[in-house]
Amino acid sequence: MNTPFRRQLTILPSLILTGALFSISAQATTTEARTKRGAEVIRSLNQGKDQPNLEAMREEFPFLAEATEAYALGDVWSRPGLDDRTRQLAAVAVMAALGEVGMMRVHADYALNIGVSEEELKEMVYLITVPVGFPRAIAASQVLSELFAERKH
Repeated sequence: MNTPFRRQLTILPSLILTGALFSISAQATTTEARTKRGAEVIRSLNQGKDQPNLEAMREEFPFLAEATEAYALGDVWSRPGLDDRTRQLAAVAVMAALGEVGMMRVHADYALNIGVSEEELKEMVYLITVPVGFPRAIAASQVLSELFAERKH
């Protein structure tokens, strides 16, 4: 039985494979572009330098580093709806509220690099006392105090 339907069924695997290969090659280009955008975001926030945490991650966890650079930085951080100051202030507040003071410190450092004041960062700490309480705010304040002192020397 050699019907047109049967011929279509025999062609289908080839079409699927061709589509998958095309998709993979298109994705590689897209990933490269996204990674490049992510690297540009880091340099713009980090005074033209690489981000040491990301570079260390690249050694031990290359997939995680690539995903961070391509998705978090290249896709999300590069979106047009917010300026860098607003993004950094939001990131500091969210990381502090989550108790992720290590990442909060990274974003606070970026914030200071792009002109956010110490007072504005302190306001983020005061703000989080309402939804998450004093223990996380105090932990965030301690990390910010260390960062402020380091940047003065």
